[in-house]
Amino acid sequence: MASSILSSSAKPCYSATKPPAPIANRLPPPSPALPSAPRFAHGLSAAVRASPSARRLRALARPVRASQQQPRRRPEYVPNRIDDPNYVRIFDTTLRDGEQSPGATMTSAEKLVIARQLARLGVDIIEAGFPASSPDDLDAVRSIAIEVGNAPVGEDGHVPVICGLSRCNRKDIDAAWEAVRHARRPRIHTFIATSEIHMQHKLRKTPEQVVAIAREMVAYARSLGCPDVEFSPEDAGRSNREFLYHILEEVIKAGATTLNIPDTVGYNFPREFGDLIADIKANTPGIENAIISTHCQNDLGLATANTLQGALAGARQLEVTINGIGERAGNASLEEVVMAIKCRKELVDGLYTGINSQHITLTSKMVQEHSGLHVQPHKAIVGANAFAHESGIHQGCSVTPQDGMLKYKGTYEIISPDDIGLTRANEFGIVLGKLSGRHAVRSKLAELGYEISDKEFEDFFKRYKEVAEKKKRVTDEDIEALLSDEIFQPKVIWSLADVQATCGTLGLSTATVKLIGPDGEEKIACSVGTGPVDAAYKAVDQIIQIPTVLREYGMTSVTEGIDAIATTRVVVTGDVSNNSKHALTGHSFNRSFSGSGASMDVVVSSVRAYLSALNRMCSFAGAVKASSVVPESARVQSKE
Repeated sequence: MASSILSSSAKPCYSATKPPAPIANRLPPPSPALPSAPRFAHGLSAAVRASPSARRLRALARPVRASQQQPRRRPEYVPNRIDDPNYVRIFDTTLRDGEQSPGATMTSAEKLVIARQLARLGVDIIEAGFPASSPDDLDAVRSIAIEVGNAPVGEDGHVPVICGLSRCNRKDIDAAWEAVRHARRPRIHTFIATSEIHMQHKLRKTPEQVVAIAREMVAYARSLGCPDVEFSPEDAGRSNREFLYHILEEVIKAGATTLNIPDTVGYNFPREFGDLIADIKANTPGIENAIISTHCQNDLGLATANTLQGALAGARQLEVTINGIGERAGNASLEEVVMAIKCRKELVDGLYTGINSQHITLTSKMVQEHSGLHVQPHKAIVGANAFAHESGIHQGCSVTPQDGMLKYKGTYEIISPDDIGLTRANEFGIVLGKLSGRHAVRSKLAELGYEISDKEFEDFFKRYKEVAEKKKRVTDEDIEALLSDEIFQPKVIWSLADVQATCGTLGLSTATVKLIGPDGEEKIACSVGTGPVDAAYKAVDQIIQIPTVLREYGMTSVTEGIDAIATTRVVVTGDVSNNSKHALTGHSFNRSFSGSGASMDVVVSSVRAYLSALNRMCSFAGAVKASSVVPESARVQSKE
C-alpha cells in the first residue's frame, strides 16, 4: 500500500520496520577550523555540533546569568523563511491548546486581554483559538485578529501573527480564515493524523487518502488568499519517517510555509525527538522553503527538553504555552524554553528569541487568574519558590553572614529575578499599611508591574483599605491576592452584597446570602448545609438557579499568620456549551469554568470564588447565545 504512494517519485517506500539512517550519514563532516566552520541552513555550527567538548569549554568561559546578555533585533517577518539563521520564532498556543485544560475556559473578553499581553511579551505568533469549535470561539479569534493583529507594540513596532487552528476539512478552514483574515499577518494552521495507530483507529483512512487530504486542504487554504499556512502531521512522534518525508514534501508543494512536528502524546525522549527533526530536515525535499516547528506535550515531563533539542536540530519555530498549561499534562512552557535559550546561549550556538522576558511574571499571573490554573510553588521560573532562598547554606549562614546569597546572588541564581519582571519586597522597599495613601499604593502596583485603569484602582483601593484596617502590614502577596479578586475577574453579572454564616457542633450550619443581580435588584436566600460553605453555596444556588456541579474546591493562605488572606479556587460545570467541539477528537463536550476569590474570611472568600465561576459561566453562555442568534453579516467586521 505504501509503495503505491511513492512510486511516482521513485522514492524508497516507507516501512514500519525500516530504521532511520544513522545520524553520521545525515550530517555533513565537521570543519577542521572552528572560527571558519560552515553553517547549516538554520545556523548550527557543524564543528560545534560535532564537538561536544568544544561546546562545553566555550560554556565555561561565558557569563552564567541571563541578565548580563544584550537583546538582539527581531528579523522582519517572512512566512516561509527567517533571514537570521539564529532567530527562533515563539508560537504561543495558550489560548488554544492551553484552554483545553479542564477548568481553563475563558470568555472572549478574557482571551482578548491575554492576547494583548502576549503581544507585549513579544511572541511571534498567537494561536488565538479553534474557530470551528463554537461561534463564540470564532468571534473571540476574530476580535483578537482585529484588535491585536493590527496594533504595533514595543519599540520595534512588533505586530504578531494571528493564527487559527483547523482540521483538514473545508468547513474548519473556512471558519479559521473568517476569523483571522482581519489581521495584518493572518495564518491558518491545519492538521491531520499521520501515525499508523491514528490513521487506522481514528481516521479510518489509508496513508494514500491522508496524503491526498493534506495536500488538497493546504492548497485550499492558500486559495482563500491566506499567505501563511502551517501544517501539522498529528502524532508525528510516532509516525513512520518515510511517510512523514513524503506528506511534508506534498504539503510544501501545495503551499505550506511552516511544518509543525508535534509529539502529540509526549512519547519521545529528547535525543529521539532531536533525531526526528534532523531527519526531516535532511530527507524532506523542498524543506528549505518552509520553517520547521515543534509542538511537545509534557506527558513524560520532557516537553521543554524535547523543544530545546528540536531547536538544536534545526527547528526555528517553537510552540509553547504560558505556565506550560494544556491538555493532560500540558505543553512545553514558554518561560522555561525562552529563559533556557537566554541563560545558556553558549550551549545553543547563539540562538535567540524576540521575547521581552521582563513581561514573563505579569503574563504568568494574568494567565493563572483568567484560566484558573495556578502553578505549583516549585514551578520553574514563575513558581512562588523559584527565587526563594530559605536554606541556611544558600543564605550564607553556615559560614559567615557575607557568604552565599547575602554576598553575591549569582552564587545560586542563574537568572536574575529582574530579568522576568520580578522584584523582591525586601529589597525594593515600599511597605504598606493602613496609613498608606493612593500614591503609595499606586507606586507599589507599578513596582509589581501592574497597570490598571483609574476605575479599577478605585475598586481595588477600597478593598485594600478594608484589609489594611485589620492588618498591621500589607504584603506583596496580599496586594496580588486582592488584585486577583478585583481586577482579574469575569464580567460581573451577580455580585456579593452580604453573607452571614453560623456553624459549630451545637446545631446545623446555616447561611444567609444577599446578592445583587444583573438588573441591580437585591435578592436574599437562606439555607442549611453540612458546613458554612455548603450552606452559603446552596443559598447562592437558590438565587441564581443555574444547574451546576462543583467539581473542585481548594483554599490556600496567601501569607503566614492568623490574619492571612485566604484565596479560594473552585471549578464548576454546567450544561451551557454542548456546541463546543474538541480540536483533536472533534467530539462535543461540556466546558468547565473556574473562579477565584480572596478575603480574610474563609466563607466570604469561598462565596466570591463560587460567584466568579458562575459569572464566567453566565458570560460564556450569553456569548454563545448571542453568537447563535445574530446574523453572520452583523458579526463580521473588516479591519478597515
